[in-house]
Amino acid sequence: MARTAMVYYLLLTFSIMFLMNSSSASRLSINVKRLGAKADGKTDVSKVLLRAWNSACASRKEVRIYVPQGRYLIRSPIVFNGRRCKRSMFMRIEGTIVASRDYNLIGSGETWIKFERINGLFISGGTVDAKGAALWDCKKSGKNCPIGATSIGFYSSTNVVVSRLTSINSQMFHMIVYKCKNLVFRGIKISALGRSPNTDGIHIQYSSGVSILRSRISTGDDCVSIGPGTNNTWIENVSCGPGHGISIGSLGWDLQEPGVQNLTVKSVTFRNTDNGVRIKTWARPSKGFVRNVLFQHIFMNNVANPIIIDQNYCPDVKNCPGKVSGVQISNVRYEDIRGSSATPVAVQFECSKKYPCTGIRLKDVALTYKNRAANASCAYARGTASGVMKPPSCLYR
Repeated sequence: MARTAMVYYLLLTFSIMFLMNSSSASRLSINVKRLGAKADGKTDVSKVLLRAWNSACASRKEVRIYVPQGRYLIRSPIVFNGRRCKRSMFMRIEGTIVASRDYNLIGSGETWIKFERINGLFISGGTVDAKGAALWDCKKSGKNCPIGATSIGFYSSTNVVVSRLTSINSQMFHMIVYKCKNLVFRGIKISALGRSPNTDGIHIQYSSGVSILRSRISTGDDCVSIGPGTNNTWIENVSCGPGHGISIGSLGWDLQEPGVQNLTVKSVTFRNTDNGVRIKTWARPSKGFVRNVLFQHIFMNNVANPIIIDQNYCPDVKNCPGKVSGVQISNVRYEDIRGSSATPVAVQFECSKKYPCTGIRLKDVALTYKNRAANASCAYARGTASGVMKPPSCLYR
């Protein structure tokens, strides 16, 4: 599985980078300041950005949209639609895109900055600041607040590269990938306070061929979350923390739900996170699944739950008829996972009573708690262990 995924990832990255660089020398440029955008952080530039987008989209020549240094206000949700674009779209950002201080202006929308129905999109550089702190405080106070918007969304798009982009202080998720194919995040920086609610770094759902490379993510929720219908995902050289770790799930809310398969997470460091590598499913009937997953070369530093499968997820003990998960988990490998746990139980497999986990394989796992031996806990988890095993395996055959 890992070798097949690696070949797929290399072919994907090469083909997208070739497309991005093939004719950069002859690419025209649209400078949004020359179109009238004011870089004062106070004047809404939405109309200017859309004018630049539509002009580039209609061109038969490759055109780069250029956002120079400065602060650019996008006051309300904006949509960049590529349905009628004649060529790939290019955006170079050197400035900072900011939201209004009034969180209501984007807080009731699904996504603040949305890219949809694009075949070939390349975004490089820049910072996006949603100024989410005021909304976090509103939610903490218990007042009537909007749910909040995802900062950047990619929907129904193909062949997308996002590099060296920074997202800070999102209201909700920083980035979402939904119904996309062949998307590469490279050199991404994501930052929100550890107390910020639901500020997932990157959420992926109903998508295939997504890669997250050489990135640093610090949030108040999952650094990366993998939703239903996601396959052929590659995550490598990522630093996570604070946050809730890298999570598959929550899965299994719907009965007829597509599964997650062919996921590789390697060379990742977790620091002071609630979880490390986690699979989480609702304790509800479902035909979903998780299979062919590899967690490899992982370092944990003071992580509360370094390795965890939780198939009993049911907050407030509501909406869980039977309290048994129908999601079937199989062929999950944990290799070369080392470091320290913040709790005594470093390895926890709480699998479904009706559909036990199968094909769990542990190899060279060395986790400690306060410089002493940590513990492992298993329920309905079948598999094997080899190499160094600290704590000792609790899997059964």
